[in-house]
Amino acid sequence: MSLGNIFDIAGSGMTAQSLRLNTTASNIANAETASSSTGETYRARKPVFAAIQQSMLNPGTQGMGAEGPGAGVRVLGIVESDAELQMRYEPNHPAANEDGYVYYPNVNVVEEMADMMSSSRSFQMNVDIMNAAKSMMQRILTLGQQ
Repeated sequence: MSLGNIFDIAGSGMTAQSLRLNTTASNIANAETASSSTGETYRARKPVFAAIQQSMLNPGTQGMGAEGPGAGVRVLGIVESDAELQMRYEPNHPAANEDGYVYYPNVNVVEEMADMMSSSRSFQMNVDIMNAAKSMMQRILTLGQQ
């Protein structure tokens, strides 16, 4: 695996974790958004990732470990949670329906905070990998100067 491939892999990981962080932040920001109907209520969102095979990341490497482990991350999409919404009896709430119920999102803030910490650490690990690869490239260049 070349150093250029390492940059590609770490870059795709950083992109994926950045999307994960943004999605988590959106979930937390909307955690207490009230609505009078289930159709209008915010639903928790989660990104779906898939591993990119080496041959797809660098098409010129066909036959060189194409069947090996993943060589990056691709975002397949963002899905809404199908978990049950929170229904609370709050007849004085401005968003209450005719029965006095208010619907709140199916966002678990504790779960989202754990997800945010995990994605933040994963992003940082990818930054560290890029820095290590950069350092190796600089050392290789100085070897050629001697």
